[in-house]
Parts: sequence; structure tokens; C-alpha cells
Amino acid sequence: MARPAIRVVMSGAGNMGRQIMAAIESADDLELIGALDGLSSGGSVEVAGRQIPLSNSLDALADWSPDVVVDFSNAEWSVQLIPAAVEAGVRPVIGTSGLSDEVIADAERRVNVAGLGGVVAANFALGAVLMMHLANIAAPLFDSVEIIEQHHDGKVDAPSGTAVATAQSMRAARDSDFSRNEAQRQNVEGHDSRGAELGGASLHSVRLPGLVAHQVIIFGGADETLTIRHDSMSRASFIPEILRAVRAAPELDHLVIGLDRLLGLRTD
Repeated sequence: MARPAIRVVMSGAGNMGRQIMAAIESADDLELIGALDGLSSGGSVEVAGRQIPLSNSLDALADWSPDVVVDFSNAEWSVQLIPAAVEAGVRPVIGTSGLSDEVIADAERRVNVAGLGGVVAANFALGAVLMMHLANIAAPLFDSVEIIEQHHDGKVDAPSGTAVATAQSMRAARDSDFSRNEAQRQNVEGHDSRGAELGGASLHSVRLPGLVAHQVIIFGGADETLTIRHDSMSRASFIPEILRAVRAAPELDHLVIGLDRLLGLRTD
């Protein structure tokens, strides 16, 4: 006997949210039952020719009783959404960028105490996850590294969540800071062109029309460099792993932090 479809609510009805909703709508084992957007006036949103209820109130989670809520909104909304979802017994799949370590730790505590499952990931592109995995292998073997992340000009946070997660995981993999060049003179007063610093890694952010999501990790050693690069050509690159997380969430009893753990690349 076939399992009932997983009932899903989408949080965030922007461009990314609409692509995710279209993918959920086209999946035989998933059922899109509603959308949340704190900036909307409510009503409905059209997805694949069907009108989906749209609400700007988190109370809708209790009214609709979904199995999973997928959140690609903004950090301010996600902070409110996560406790509301857990209280309603809904399993969160969170891809919102810019969430602090404290917010993620609080989400983990809430989800685990409730015995629910869920996923929080800085990036849902398979190639990006493998990029970070390979960078962790290289990190203990090189003393210097820089990260250049490039995104569309509508992205509100910088550095990106992926760049921050990459620097943090590389720092943990080597258990010490990288060696970082410090400029002796800044030629533009009041600005550090060497970028942000995290664990000795320099992070540089580029925001331009025409970009989607791109990251380059450059390791430097004696007379050589190693470059690991990932490019998302469109938001469609995130969809397969988002759906993987949605399908996995009902089978989990804790919050999985990072797509690498969901894929079995990390077991800690």
C-alpha cells in the first residue's frame, strides 16, 4: 500500500520559494498545501495552474497541519518560524541564509526535545556540499586559504552563509587558524581590501547582476595553489537536494545540521 503524500508548506514566496513550490507540486509523493510569507497580504498564490492558500500568519501552521515546512525566507522571519513550527509539530527544512549560530543551536534544541526531525543547511546544491567536503580534506595540508563568493545583487547578507560555513568547517578540520597575510598599507582609507577574516581565512564577497551563486576556494602552498570552485547556474540546482531533505525529514528524530550529514559525508 502506497504511503500518503508528505504534506508541505512553503515559507517564503519569492523567486526561490516559487521554484520550490513548483517542484513540490510536480512530485507524486509530496503535496503542497499552503505558503507562508510575512510580507504578503494573504490570499493565494498560483503554482502550476493551481491556487495555493497564502498566509502572512504563523498561526496557519497549526490550521493547515503540514508534515514539513520548507523555509527560504529571511533570518528575521525564520527566527519566528522555527519555534512556531516545532510547537505545531511540523518538521522544518531550513535553507534561509544568515542564521546565527545561536539561532541554529536553539533550533536544534527545540527540534530534538520535541522528538521531531528536520534539516538546516547553508547550501542545498550538491556540488557546493562536495566543494566544502573536499576543502575540509585539503585544509590540514595547506597553511593559507582565501574564499571568494559571488552572488546576485539581491542577496542581502555578506559574506554568504556558505562562505562562513566553509571557513568554519575548514578551521575545525585543521584545528588551528590559517596563516593570513595582513596588508601593511591600505590604499583606500577606512576599507580593508583583504576582506573579512574567519579562522585565518580571508572572505571576499562579490554582488553583481547576472550572478546566481558561485564560490572559489584558493589554497596557497610552496610554489603551488589549489583551487576548488562551484557554480550554480540557476536556482534549479538547489531543488533535488531540497526535495531529498523534505522526504527525509519525516523519518528523522533530530535536527540534521548540514547537507553533508544527510548525504553521509559526515557522521559526527
